[in-house]
Amino acid sequence: MKCIVGLGNPGKKYEQTRHNVGFMVIDELAAKNGWSLNQKKFSGMYTMERVNGEKVILLKPQTYMNLSGESLRPLMDYFDIELEDVLVIYDDLDLPPGKIRLRKKGGHGGHNGIRSIIAQLGTKEFKRLRIGVGRPEGSKSVIDHVLGSFTSEEKDAVRESIQQATNACGAWTTYSFNEVMNDYNVK
Repeated sequence: MKCIVGLGNPGKKYEQTRHNVGFMVIDELAAKNGWSLNQKKFSGMYTMERVNGEKVILLKPQTYMNLSGESLRPLMDYFDIELEDVLVIYDDLDLPPGKIRLRKKGGHGGHNGIRSIIAQLGTKEFKRLRIGVGRPEGSKSVIDHVLGSFTSEEKDAVRESIQQATNACGAWTTYSFNEVMNDYNVK
């Protein structure tokens, strides 16, 4: 069983913000396959579907970003999901808008959602799909940046990165993570 987790903040106020690109990928993946995240449990919204004979869970924690691990950990425990079968999708300040990067492990890099997941799982060794949102310009704070909407200049690049991330998630249901990294981590 695989679990694909998109990080974000619940509520209309945050829907189109940089911090919610993880939610955007989950929504796109669900829409592309005709699925609906209609289950509410584990402080999250999720669906369980079958892809190529394997169960796949899509999860959007509803705990707000800083407590994301409090949704993922109970879901993993309940469904007995192995750490190697978890992929976490989130925004990354160190990548420009339009870029994605897959990794097998890493630190939190100052991202509080990832910090929460590391604390709840007790390890940094879980798969990640990072989506670039770029760094704030001028004197704009990081918080204002990630909780702000994309500029008109960024929107096309972000749409493309969400599409690429959605395709990478789909590929991971069929291919090894190494193969998916090789295909999608293009320079």
